[in-house]
Amino acid sequence: MFLAWKEIKHAKTRFSLIVGVLVLVSYLVYFLTGLAFGLAQDNRTSVDKWEAQAIVLADEANSNINMSMMPQGLINDIEADEIAVLGQTASVVSRDNQTEAEQEENKISVTFFGIDSEQFIAPNIVEGEMFQEDFQVVADISIHEEFGIEIGDVLNLAGNDEQVEVVGFTDNAKFNVAPVLYTTISTYQDVRFEAIDDSDEGRVSAFIIRDDDLDSVELDNEDLELSTISEYIEEIPGYTAQVLTFGLMIIFLIIIAAVVIGIFMYVLTVQKSSMFGVMKAQGISTKYIATSVVSQTFILSVIGVAIGLVLTMGTAMVLPSTVPFAFNMYFILIITVLIVLFALLGAFFSVRTVAKIDPLEAIG
Repeated sequence: MFLAWKEIKHAKTRFSLIVGVLVLVSYLVYFLTGLAFGLAQDNRTSVDKWEAQAIVLADEANSNINMSMMPQGLINDIEADEIAVLGQTASVVSRDNQTEAEQEENKISVTFFGIDSEQFIAPNIVEGEMFQEDFQVVADISIHEEFGIEIGDVLNLAGNDEQVEVVGFTDNAKFNVAPVLYTTISTYQDVRFEAIDDSDEGRVSAFIIRDDDLDSVELDNEDLELSTISEYIEEIPGYTAQVLTFGLMIIFLIIIAAVVIGIFMYVLTVQKSSMFGVMKAQGISTKYIATSVVSQTFILSVIGVAIGLVLTMGTAMVLPSTVPFAFNMYFILIITVLIVLFALLGAFFSVRTVAKIDPLEAIG
């Protein structure tokens, strides 16, 4: 370690280039990881808020809540510890008291959750109050941070003559990247069906199940299908594709980083072959020299990833709230270990070169 650090201090420019490459690669990996995790969270935070174990959808919906529709009375065909009713539909809203051009320019894509405010999926309130009557909504706080919507604002519904009033805000409530507006089941039905007829009355999208023993949950109707929450999340449109795409990009970046560092260390080792030959001629063991090379790689990789992580954290602080960026320390720790580990594996190729150096040939 002493020899490795001594050489780094002596050849600052050369090793600064290696650190610079590591900083850029690690910064890119950390940043992409933050974007991937943030985007994944924006698809599912409202689902995670339920703290539920399963969801019941219509059998013909193919695990897609957007296609699920069933009578609310089917709740009586389910046996579980706790059951909550959910109506879900996507919509577009705009703030009232704006010109037609302003409303067209400032449209907001949202997801309506029709719920019973007394059931366990009711959101926590961070500002304002829970809705008390129809056409009142509790909105995800991002709609305030990104679009300036305030408590008391009235929102127009696209393709619908109805309006809703924002009476409260909750946090961490997005579904499929859109902020969620919680409201009554009756209001949800008005939003989804516009004009409700007898066949639509009482229809909902899903039943949410809280039960630690899912094997004990019974469905007494063949038109219903039970899915675990993890299975349901994987079926959210685009979720799995996004996670796999970003995951593969991050894995390949880590491999590329390992190859680049391995090449750098190999070239440096070859350039220093005459010096290593002299050291061997003086009686310094191959093991000591090889340990120095590996230690040098370890020091450089730790410095590089540390600077990359600091830069990523600094970037996260100045990113606008519209960018879906989030840190997960578990992922950060795994990526840090992998980058350092793969860099060390790359250095072992240099160790083979050190072992083959003949002192007489190197000096000559």
